[in-house]
Amino acid sequence: MGRSPSHPCAASPFPLQPQRQRGFHSPSRYHRVAFLISLAACLWLMISSEFGLAQTPAPSKPAGPDPPSLSPTVAPPLPDAAVALNPEGTIYLDRSGGKLYLRTKVCLRDGVLEMLICPRQTKEHESILSLDGKAQIVHAGLLALGAHPGHPAKIAPEYEPAAGDRIDIYVNWLDADGKPQRRRAQEWVRHSAARYFEAPLPRVPDGVDITGKGPDDLKYDDDAHNLIFYGRMTPEKKKELLSLNADPAYQRAIQSLFEQGMEKGMDAEFIFAGSRFHRRQDGTEVYMAEGGSLVCVANFGDATIDVNIQSTSSNEAGLLFEPWTERIPPVGSEVLVELIPAKSLKKKMDE
Repeated sequence: MGRSPSHPCAASPFPLQPQRQRGFHSPSRYHRVAFLISLAACLWLMISSEFGLAQTPAPSKPAGPDPPSLSPTVAPPLPDAAVALNPEGTIYLDRSGGKLYLRTKVCLRDGVLEMLICPRQTKEHESILSLDGKAQIVHAGLLALGAHPGHPAKIAPEYEPAAGDRIDIYVNWLDADGKPQRRRAQEWVRHSAARYFEAPLPRVPDGVDITGKGPDDLKYDDDAHNLIFYGRMTPEKKKELLSLNADPAYQRAIQSLFEQGMEKGMDAEFIFAGSRFHRRQDGTEVYMAEGGSLVCVANFGDATIDVNIQSTSSNEAGLLFEPWTERIPPVGSEVLVELIPAKSLKKKMDE
């Protein structure tokens, strides 16, 4: 089928290179399915462009009598060059700008995180944003921009980080005053303090109570000789604890516990891992990331986009990240997400 060289999907090579894994079909089969998905996305793009179906839907107005300071906000407008890839009007391709846009909504501001973005009605309890659209269309859109997928992180027998092209992610929203805001997605994620921190201390000095059972009380491990504190220590709590005893070792332990719990942003990069397909017993094939693993901050073997560091997905081991609540607009707010393959960014800068 011929395409105009200027068409957004003309140069998409669909170069998927999945790993052979037990229970999954061969790479050649994978290529065919991935090609059909991407082709379907491109056909929708051409049809919608021809008949005017790709116009940006008007932003929906937030409902509900929330207080003004907590009311959801709408997303900034899309650029004119962006063309819809799905009927829901939530995934847009801007080939000339080298970007894929996602129209998402805030679904979580407080808790622990496994995802930055999940498909709607999947993992909203562990994701900051939800998308009313298919993960496989996001995959196809990245392919159309020339991005190359690698593979999701592997946990066993040895850990291997996710591989693939780097994807720069930005979030765009309007603040309470209607002013547009744009930040790297990493600025919305911080290291979780919902765990115990430890600092070496040979002995507990006089005047320091380690018998309390409150959430912000000190504890002590007699076997490991560690002072223990749960969660993020406030400056006021630090001052209170330091005043209990001037012992140098104790002072160092309190300072260490305070620093360990300080707010630290996520410094990992996002990687186009590519998820994978699974064939069910009835012969149907499923793109695995549809179950929730669209843009992850914890490693999953079916992630479309993952972080390039080891980040546990085990609640027992303690999830690494949480939302940076104070930086995120209210739940229900519309957020326009930019996905920018690093190669597209470099090409644009070279032009």
